[in-house]
Amino acid sequence: MSKLTNYFRETSDEMRYKVTWPSLEELQKSAGLVLLGSLIFAVVVGVMDVIFKEGLEAFYNSFV
Repeated sequence: MSKLTNYFRETSDEMRYKVTWPSLEELQKSAGLVLLGSLIFAVVVGVMDVIFKEGLEAFYNSFV
């Protein structure tokens, strides 16, 4: 049990004193970039979905 307690104590100390936390400004910039990247990715996937849907519908309708 002492190993587990020691592990949590060392982890807590490392998170407090050794980790470099970003400033609020850096955090906001990073969050904005992630949001922008996610939106761009969603638009690209959405456009690909529409293109594949229309292409497959045209292909299937060519046999009817």
